[in-house]
Amino acid sequence: MLELLQAGHRLGGAELARRLGVDERTVRRYAARLEDLGVPVVADRGRYGGYRLMPGYKLPPLMLTDDEAVAVVLGLLAGRRTGLPGPAAESALAKVQRVLPDALRDRVQALRDTLGFTGPDRAAGAAPGAVPDTGAVLTLAAAAREHRRVRLRYRSWRGEETERDLDPHGLVLHSGRWYVTGHDHRSGETRTFRVDRIASAEPGAELFEAPGDADPVRDVLRSLARVPYAHEVEVVLQTTLAEARRRVPAAVATLADNTGGEGGGVVLTTRAERLDGMARMLAGLGFPFIVRRPAELRGHVRALARDLAEQADR
Repeated sequence: MLELLQAGHRLGGAELARRLGVDERTVRRYAARLEDLGVPVVADRGRYGGYRLMPGYKLPPLMLTDDEAVAVVLGLLAGRRTGLPGPAAESALAKVQRVLPDALRDRVQALRDTLGFTGPDRAAGAAPGAVPDTGAVLTLAAAAREHRRVRLRYRSWRGEETERDLDPHGLVLHSGRWYVTGHDHRSGETRTFRVDRIASAEPGAELFEAPGDADPVRDVLRSLARVPYAHEVEVVLQTTLAEARRRVPAAVATLADNTGGEGGGVVLTTRAERLDGMARMLAGLGFPFIVRRPAELRGHVRALARDLAEQADR
């Protein structure tokens, strides 16, 4: 009831009862209980009467640091994604944001508006040592929501530092790591950057128009699937595109419908560091398949088949 009244509206007893799922007698008891707790609830009588909070009354702001606010919001978002009932998570998020100081509330809302997740196991598999700077996370979230260009200082995996202007499309949390994706003016392409490698992020004055087909989650997964490895792999899976997508995560490989092409089915394109591991992955999918490249992969598939046959004969 307090949450509803804090929105600043006068609500009739019948309306409050409907929203709370109780009868009007219970609403009157709730109002009396709030008054006992020192909350000034005003009950206006008459045709246009109802319950409201005394003007000027506010709960004291919840004093959280930026780091604490991000931790709370992330915990609730992750909980919603991993089984916490949606209404409970939404209600808790709304309550937390309502009592945050105005400036921090807006930055936290920007994080909610621009954060994407990549799968149902979003809270699992956190990568150690991949903790980004909270200021960078909030700056990038606000810039993505406002369509504002940012200047990044970015360290590559080799330790090389570059400056670049980025039009951020959104933030994505994948396997315990934060990524930001957007149009990189240095390369002229849509690029993905690990946020824990961003040394600084400064918002600029220039605004940009995001492309209509911008999809941060899709772009991050595609980018990760293109990370260079020792072997380029192309295989035709004898199944439908819908079935292949259920078994093959977007971050693992690129899938293309090949119904009208040679061999039919679905073309799986990916990269692999070890071909024996790729052979096991393909066998585990449960689809018949044809290896297009590399030729060495066929030998690893045969070796796996022999090993499995030997295990079956024991």
